[in-house]
Amino acid sequence: MHRRESAPGQNGAAQTAVRLHYLDWLRLIAIVGVWAYHAARPFMLQDWLINNAQKSPAITFIFLIFLGSLGMPLFFMMAGAGSLFALRRRTGRQFAVERTQRLLVPFVVGCLLLSPVQFYLEWLHKGWYQGPFLQFLPVLAQDRLHRLLTTFSPSIFEALGSHLWFLGYLFSFSLVALPLFLWLKTGPGQRAVAWLGKLGERRGGLLLFILPVAAVRMSLQPFFPGYTDWADFSYMLVFFVCGYLLYADERLVRAVRRDWRLSLALGVISTSIMLVGLTAFEGQEWVKDPSTLGFYLCWALVGVNGWCWTLFALWVGMRFFDFRNRWLDRGQELIVPFYVFHQPPIVIVAFFAVQWPVALLVKLAVIVVGSFVVTLGLCEGVVRRVKPARALFGMKPAPALRQLQ
Repeated sequence: MHRRESAPGQNGAAQTAVRLHYLDWLRLIAIVGVWAYHAARPFMLQDWLINNAQKSPAITFIFLIFLGSLGMPLFFMMAGAGSLFALRRRTGRQFAVERTQRLLVPFVVGCLLLSPVQFYLEWLHKGWYQGPFLQFLPVLAQDRLHRLLTTFSPSIFEALGSHLWFLGYLFSFSLVALPLFLWLKTGPGQRAVAWLGKLGERRGGLLLFILPVAAVRMSLQPFFPGYTDWADFSYMLVFFVCGYLLYADERLVRAVRRDWRLSLALGVISTSIMLVGLTAFEGQEWVKDPSTLGFYLCWALVGVNGWCWTLFALWVGMRFFDFRNRWLDRGQELIVPFYVFHQPPIVIVAFFAVQWPVALLVKLAVIVVGSFVVTLGLCEGVVRRVKPARALFGMKPAPALRQLQ
């Protein structure tokens, strides 16, 4: 999902195509951030696939509190922008086919080849199963088939693919939002985009997008509180659509550059309020109890926090990462396979590391170094060099990068 930006005229109409290298860099940095997050996951306070006996509040704070509101919203906003650029060169049918090849195929392959190992080690680690891996496969298949037939929820992507739910979400968003995106290319759609573009002419106008972001979170969270359930799905879908709209009119992009201080200030303020609420008041209970006013205030604050930090991250990219070099060219080609492969090595190494009688930081270092070496080795040594593997794990055909979406 590489990105191109049109340099619009005064009314936002496209005139020339310009490469947005900062979006490629942000995606690359975000992928590395996801890997680091999962490598640290065994040591956070919340339960995960593999858990260390000793937990670290500091690690939990750094990853869950500070980066939790930013990571996935930024991913999906950039993906929405990528859809805009892709549809400038593709028909709706071509777009759907391309997304199937780049997202659905790696998701299915990953579910079949990589996820069973992770679930097996999780079940062993938590005492849910004892026995050899080959005997575990029919048990897992029966359990997941039952969920597939009885669960109407996007959480099925996580149940089938663990970390690969992101690809399932992104593929679903691409199809669900496609009719809207195609309509936005028509005359009435362009007028709607131009109307939104007027927001960019007013200082702080982009903050109005917080309204749908917060409204979706507040309205669905009471009914679908589970991880990757409909509340999460709809929340991320809003960011996906907003990413398309944000880059559909240059006035909105200029507003990101102009109002970065406002985004940063509100991001810091909302994060501070969240921290105070979690530590000094009853925030941990409020977020779980929809019968209280605090519940809705907390989830509205999550929306404010996510939107403002995402806008600020875009500005950071625009300001400091709008350049190209060989590391970017090489890294962006491996983004999808790196994401697909990164978690199984983490789970495998962590399964053994958490059992060692050594310090937490030693375990963390082993997981970080071991998983990165294995993941990069698989991407560089197998996926990049084996033609069928490139297609199965979301890479474009060799040789290397072409002019992309």
